[in-house]
Amino acid sequence: MSKQGGLPLAEQGTSCCAPMAREPLGEDDAAELSRMFKALSDPVRLRLLSLIASHEGGEACVCELIGPFDVSQPTISHHLKVLREAGLVDCERRGTWVYYWVLPATLARLSALLQAPATAMEVSA
Repeated sequence: MSKQGGLPLAEQGTSCCAPMAREPLGEDDAAELSRMFKALSDPVRLRLLSLIASHEGGEACVCELIGPFDVSQPTISHHLKVLREAGLVDCERRGTWVYYWVLPATLARLSALLQAPATAMEVSA
């Protein structure tokens, strides 16, 4: 799968949530977003996402993701699978190795959802 093709509309950035402070989430959006937040609630997965996002070139080989953790390779593979199934990363096999990258549209969607409106107190400070 290429980095751009074959993604669901929500992951392509064509569907975005309004900030929760403006309007309540619908049932489908809440279910989808909760899977993403649940995936990010594990410290190893959050660190994996950070390592991938900050890696030079925006993608990282699975071989580069195993060293920083005190867990086995199968455990890292499981965590990467959870991130992939949540729509936070995608991957591509190249020969023996699998390369991962973060899906920016999904992170932008999460960020937009969590935006809080400026209050009068924040504006005057």
